[in-house]
Amino acid sequence: MKNLLALQKCALAHSRAAIRPTSPLFLEFLAPSAVQHTQLRNNSTLSADGQSSGSGSPKKYVLDKRQREFLDSALRVNQAGELAATLIYTAQTPQVVRSHPHLRPLMKHMYDQEAGHFTTFNQLIAKHQVRPTAMYPVWEAAATFLGWSTGALGREAAMACTEAVETEIGSHYNEQVREILSWEAEAKLRGEELDDELKEMLATFRRIRDEELEHLDHAVENDSKEAKPYDPLVDVIRFGCRTAIKISERV
Repeated sequence: MKNLLALQKCALAHSRAAIRPTSPLFLEFLAPSAVQHTQLRNNSTLSADGQSSGSGSPKKYVLDKRQREFLDSALRVNQAGELAATLIYTAQTPQVVRSHPHLRPLMKHMYDQEAGHFTTFNQLIAKHQVRPTAMYPVWEAAATFLGWSTGALGREAAMACTEAVETEIGSHYNEQVREILSWEAEAKLRGEELDDELKEMLATFRRIRDEELEHLDHAVENDSKEAKPYDPLVDVIRFGCRTAIKISERV
């Protein structure tokens, strides 16, 4: 137990040095700059008023209470997940590139994509007035510790971490995409169509899912399966991701 506490303190100390808490990227998690947007939940698909889009155009599909709650939950989880991803890469990168300098461009590429995803969900969560997860401080510490500890174990462990995380995140984005596609199919049966904003959100979810799965491929290409011990490490990380998703959906 003493060794575990010491390891956690060391990880947090490294994270404080590597991540500036005043960075706009991380401050936007709780106070996104996009909150200045005035178009909040007024669009027909995201509200309950069911307005037609105009003469000659198909009626817009109106989300019910359950569907709006699903989108709120999806945006909250996605924002938290992308925050965690940026923290994991921030903590891993110095240790990985110290021993493997050729991986610097790849680590930067993956971090930059995650930072872009995070900014996207900051904007969406502010635009639609969705409450961020209350678990932010816990996920911040857990993601930083996970990144630092797997980075300390070596390149293979760091890549196994990416493989495990992206496997769960990719599956979760797939579930979200399938759900919205089911709404689109229902709308067509009614002679209606999804609002342009919801179509754009669907496209965003698909694009980010594909980029996350690209990270998984990079991890496997860089010997993630050579991590020791591979199965326990990946299983624990995947279980932690699933647990964090379930909690963030509600809290």
